[in-house]
Amino acid sequence: MMVANNEIKKPLYLFVTGTDTDAGKTTCASALLHALHGQGRRVWPFKPVAAGAEAVDGQLRNSDALKLMNACAIEVNHENYAKVNPYCYAPPIAPHIAAAQVKSTPTVRSIIAKLETALFERQNAKSHDLVLIEGAGGWLVPLNDEESLADVAKALQADVLLVIGMKLGCLNHALLTVEAIQRRGLKLAGWIANQPLPAQMSHYQENLETLKRMIDAPCLGEVPFQSNVDETALAAHINVRALQL
Repeated sequence: MMVANNEIKKPLYLFVTGTDTDAGKTTCASALLHALHGQGRRVWPFKPVAAGAEAVDGQLRNSDALKLMNACAIEVNHENYAKVNPYCYAPPIAPHIAAAQVKSTPTVRSIIAKLETALFERQNAKSHDLVLIEGAGGWLVPLNDEESLADVAKALQADVLLVIGMKLGCLNHALLTVEAIQRRGLKLAGWIANQPLPAQMSHYQENLETLKRMIDAPCLGEVPFQSNVDETALAAHINVRALQL
């Protein structure tokens, strides 16, 4: 189903990316969703592509997408899941490789069409003023041989939230990602310092202060490591009011 752009009330788009795989995008995105709901925002989550899933009731479902749905109190059923995560692949590998294996390769155009359809169908039940889109891996993860997830953010003119995994190498990864976001003419609305490992990185505070000096966007907070992640509790570590939307 293709939906004409003028039939849809356009929400704001916030694209959540990370410095690399396992930087903590889903943990921070879910915590942010809880924080946004606490501010009265009406948010729809969208995970366009996910690799690494298990079959449940005959449908492949990714744990990250399920966490986003849980944060928005969306009932998990076949229809709702497909609206949140339209492209889901079983093997936990690069999405474009997984897609090629099953001959179901996403494109920027097909992803946006599925998002617009989901939003159009949801309007009868509840409108949304913000769509939070979580990427996969880092900023330039390929969708196919010609496009990347960054191209989805560009096509939607989405603001970007960067999750920085605070570990050795994060300065280079973060600054390269910021540069790539800005090169596409997109606004970095903020960033989150996430601790993905049990042991805090060496000279954590010095690295954090370096990032604050060198990134021209607000730090929304520091998310600590949790062995049993509770995104509701982690929401308290995120300053939603600092988000420049």
